[in-house]
Amino acid sequence: VQLQASGGGLVQGGGSLRLSCVASGRTFSRLAMSWIRQAPGKERELVAAISRSGSGTYYADSVKGRFAISRDSAKNTVYLQMNSLKPEDTAVYFCAADVKAILSNTPRTLDEYDYWGQGTLVTVSS
Repeated sequence: VQLQASGGGLVQGGGSLRLSCVASGRTFSRLAMSWIRQAPGKERELVAAISRSGSGTYYADSVKGRFAISRDSAKNTVYLQMNSLKPEDTAVYFCAADVKAILSNTPRTLDEYDYWGQGTLVTVSS
């Protein structure tokens, strides 16, 4: 599975960004997907996940109500809409895929994910 993330950049606090991740190499509907971030000097954090079917989602408390994950099977793409961004959201954002998940499951731990993209940098200024 190859994952290509894009959409990062520099944004002012309170602004919005949308990240995209295109998956290839495996039937998209068989992949549970997530967005994981790593801020400088901090551990990786799973911020959002979506089930294979798209019916199930999960959000970390730190982003709940501000971020939204979605998927488009026609485009083999998963999105992360980020609103009301804060300086503490500054991080490299990775998309990841779990090839083992059952249809409705939203994997919530980092070690469940088998494939990772290269990351896209999001910088939020104060």
